[in-house]
Amino acid sequence: MLDYSTTQNLIESMVSERIVPGVNYAFIKDKQIFTSTIGFASTYPKVTQLSPFAQYDLASLTKVLITENILLKLYQNDELNFTEPLQDFIPEFQDQRVRLFHLLTHTSGIRGWIENRDQLNHDELIHAIINLPVTDEFEHKMRYADTNFILLGLVIKRIYGKPVQEVGVDEIIRPMKLTETTFSPDKDNCVPTAMVNGSILQGVPHDPKARQLGSDCGSAGLFSTMSDLIKISEGYIGLDDNILPYAQETVTKLFENKNPAGVQPRSWGWDLRFDPEFNYPIILHTGFTGTLIFLDRVKKSGMIVLTNRVHPTGHNQVFLAMREKIIQSFLKENDQ
Repeated sequence: MLDYSTTQNLIESMVSERIVPGVNYAFIKDKQIFTSTIGFASTYPKVTQLSPFAQYDLASLTKVLITENILLKLYQNDELNFTEPLQDFIPEFQDQRVRLFHLLTHTSGIRGWIENRDQLNHDELIHAIINLPVTDEFEHKMRYADTNFILLGLVIKRIYGKPVQEVGVDEIIRPMKLTETTFSPDKDNCVPTAMVNGSILQGVPHDPKARQLGSDCGSAGLFSTMSDLIKISEGYIGLDDNILPYAQETVTKLFENKNPAGVQPRSWGWDLRFDPEFNYPIILHTGFTGTLIFLDRVKKSGMIVLTNRVHPTGHNQVFLAMREKIIQSFLKENDQ
């Protein structure tokens, strides 16, 4: 029987303690799926009820669900092996040492800070990112940065001749028959996020780089529902061999630490946690807007949490502490 009652109580307490307006969440264990919806879609400028079918701004989940999945298709087809220099695809990038796997594991050492970033237009921002310096953290430190996956999106554009988000629709979303996953959602179906310049964002990416870069953004911009995310998750944990656009043999490579000893563990794209008893890798990824996917391929289990933690304001540090409690609770209950 599926029992994650402590984790469930923690998730729902985020609503009762007003850490988030509302939450859609799911637990997967073998063929059992439990889903629940609690709270509100918005509290400002008016209170609206949350639907189980609501589309969420997935923010950084875009990295692993779209950009990385395109690259994994190329990997499976022997068109890439991730040891290729970034410079092969973006000649303007100056450092010959940086390989695609450095970007995938966030060990590129590329400095992420760009002066006056939000004032730059599309072309100016692309130019600034391509010209960022590589620091002495190269290969020695895992530092999570959107920059890595924006550059991977530009690699994909160079390969396919069209923007990464268009490739994502053609190569990932349509073949997987994800009818509720999109870069151009109907505003009315979307959970509102933060207030920006006096108005609430709804159906528009919260991430400013995603708004600036549009279809060239490989790090954010995707919207989806709990239903589609459950389908995708079943592919990662081996409950559905056919949903993902590559073989299960390729999927297993995600459940491995790709970083060298002494560097924080990371898979291609995905963050890693480890089973408390047997110490095997479990993959997870979060999104700034309050989204989380956590998947255990050995136990064929998973947890998906969708919230709008940046509504109505983007400063919500309490959520981050609670999210870690939820992750630790799931690890513990999943071990029983």
